[in-house]
Amino acid sequence: MRVLVACEYSGRVREAFRRRGHDAWSCDLLPAEDGSRYHLQGDCLEEIAAGVLGKVAMRRGPNSLGQYFDPVPWDLIIAHPPCTDLAVSGARHFSAKIADGRQQKALDFVQALMDSPCDRIAIENPVSVISSKIRKPDQIIQPWMFGHPEKKATCLWLKGLPKLVPTNDVSEEMKTLPKSVTDRIHRMPPGPDRWKERSRTYQGIADAMAEQWGS
Repeated sequence: MRVLVACEYSGRVREAFRRRGHDAWSCDLLPAEDGSRYHLQGDCLEEIAAGVLGKVAMRRGPNSLGQYFDPVPWDLIIAHPPCTDLAVSGARHFSAKIADGRQQKALDFVQALMDSPCDRIAIENPVSVISSKIRKPDQIIQPWMFGHPEKKATCLWLKGLPKLVPTNDVSEEMKTLPKSVTDRIHRMPPGPDRWKERSRTYQGIADAMAEQWGS
């Protein structure tokens, strides 16, 4: 299966699929955190339109017969669009973001991802205005459903995909842990890399995506 993980620099979802034998690629404006050769740095909408095999072939030039490969469509797209201008956790800044067009630009990007020419698409974001401005999510998951004793509501907008089935419910374990652990993401101190840490996909969720959607 050919999988594109859009707006991912960490490679967690990409590698979860690759470990299961899929031709998975990540794409982001940032370079790959793990230095993987299976990362495309650039505009994910361009990669979706072109297909990675066609783009890579064009970068390398023609083969020994002087031919270029035709773009190959994606079988599955999992996208993590930036939530900075969308998440309700930043609602106090919405007026300014609406006024200067930032929020609408972010929504247009999400809509473009949803409209991608692919039969199976998952869009991941925290609780956000996507629900009210585009449509409600098909599912809301938590890390504790997949083996991580933490809270972070994550919405999934799905096309042609089943809802994720929890793989390791550790909600009872959470009751014995301090809030510094269970609310780690929300209590993360300000800093230049805070947004990066908050945006990482939990490994248990990445593995569940690969196991349940990789067929």
